[in-house]
Amino acid sequence: MRPAESLLPHLAVLPVAVPLLAGAVSLLLRNAGWVRAITVVSLSALLVMSLLLLGQTAGGASWTYMLGDWPAPFGIALAVDRLAALMLTVTAVMGIACRLAAGTDGSRRFDALLQFQLAGLNGAFLTADLFNLFVFFEVLLAASYALLLDGQGTARLRAGLHYVTVNLLGSSLFLIAAAMFYGVAGTLNIADLDGRLATLPASDVGLAQVAGLLLLAVFAIKAAALPLGFWLPGTYGAAAVHVAVLFAVMTKVGIYSILRVHGALFEAVPQTASADLPLAGLALPWLLPAGLATLVLGAAGALAARDLRVLVAWLVVVSAGTLLAALGLGTVSATAAALFYLPHSTFAAGAAFIAVEFIARRRAGPSAPDAADYRINAAQPLRETPWVAALFFVSALVIAGLPPGSGFIAKVLLLDAAAATPAHGWVWSVVLICSLVVVVALARCASAVFWRSSTADALLVETQRTAVGGRGLSLAVLLLLACGLVMVVFAHPVSGFLRQTAVALGAA
Repeated sequence: MRPAESLLPHLAVLPVAVPLLAGAVSLLLRNAGWVRAITVVSLSALLVMSLLLLGQTAGGASWTYMLGDWPAPFGIALAVDRLAALMLTVTAVMGIACRLAAGTDGSRRFDALLQFQLAGLNGAFLTADLFNLFVFFEVLLAASYALLLDGQGTARLRAGLHYVTVNLLGSSLFLIAAAMFYGVAGTLNIADLDGRLATLPASDVGLAQVAGLLLLAVFAIKAAALPLGFWLPGTYGAAAVHVAVLFAVMTKVGIYSILRVHGALFEAVPQTASADLPLAGLALPWLLPAGLATLVLGAAGALAARDLRVLVAWLVVVSAGTLLAALGLGTVSATAAALFYLPHSTFAAGAAFIAVEFIARRRAGPSAPDAADYRINAAQPLRETPWVAALFFVSALVIAGLPPGSGFIAKVLLLDAAAATPAHGWVWSVVLICSLVVVVALARCASAVFWRSSTADALLVETQRTAVGGRGLSLAVLLLLACGLVMVVFAHPVSGFLRQTAVALGAA
């Protein structure tokens, strides 16, 4: 259904075109002030456009935008619905938080790279074609490679090489899977492919299943699922704080792709039984065990972490495991819970990265900001830093999913959805035990950072009493925490909107 307004359908292409244009112009300019002004305008426009699309799709409207007016399945198609609008909004918020957190720390190329990254992310959320999904993956990955390596340090270079290698492998598998789908169906348009897979001859079903599982492996790499997600803690832990904030949304691309591609092609979110379809439910037997195993791994990694940034990175793995487990339940209610947990975990991870950055910079003091100490067990605890402690406490409460945070609501929705499934015992046990382990890990970290007794307490450096971090970091963390608060205050309408989104996915 197309909106009544004549210009509104064209909004579908602007979340991709605007950052691409802004990034290209930023590369040509040498004046840092003009570059930042362009970034501010672009990010503000992205947020406004995302909110407009979110409001338009809230009533159930959805439409396809054909670039160049070429007919499907030959033209480049962009699809707008509730899920795409939600992801565009989350990405716009994370982009703004990233730019605020960067302040003046980013290089001259940072603003352009940020714009290209956002263009790739938005394109991946909007595309209705497998090949163009691959193209947008490559755009966002190319920008993320440069953002990760934008700085010095052996650890960052090592993590970058690991990250690039793993994602190049994923890209190769993606191309192979796309070629197999085109071979059996003659199209890569997702809607057209859905219809053709339903009527495949028996001789081609096995090949289509292999292609679908290859795609699942690709998306699992993006989502950092076990056993394909060991790259994430080291990569996110080595990234600059503003880059880590933006990367908090990167794993969600894999989750989104599973929802969008497997939900459309293989009914990964079934609303009714579809046993007559030869490829129905292809991903479901893999998602739940992979999600629970990833959740266990992430909780264990957080408990064993010795670095503040690595601790938060493992919590990103925990969020990926929780989302995969929710999708693996294969019900509309579980999918709605996952959709509530998705923006919560993105905002919470970004806020947590900033909170630990404040701790590390506070330890170094304003005279040596480059000597930030990210060790959990540092030589001295931080004393007389109530605002840093309060920020860490709030961030920890939110990311751990404790009441009254939005994560608590999401987990209640997930456990309630799991209660009606045969796997409820496993889901309840793993989610609750891992949540307890995460709380213990965060409590241990807080004790070591703020309250651990030390014979050297009297040697606290006076310069540590001065606030370190900058106004941009403060504004970024307040923005992300405020988004989580909005999800709590408006939990009922938000959860209702997300349930309608899950129902639409199941009916697709």
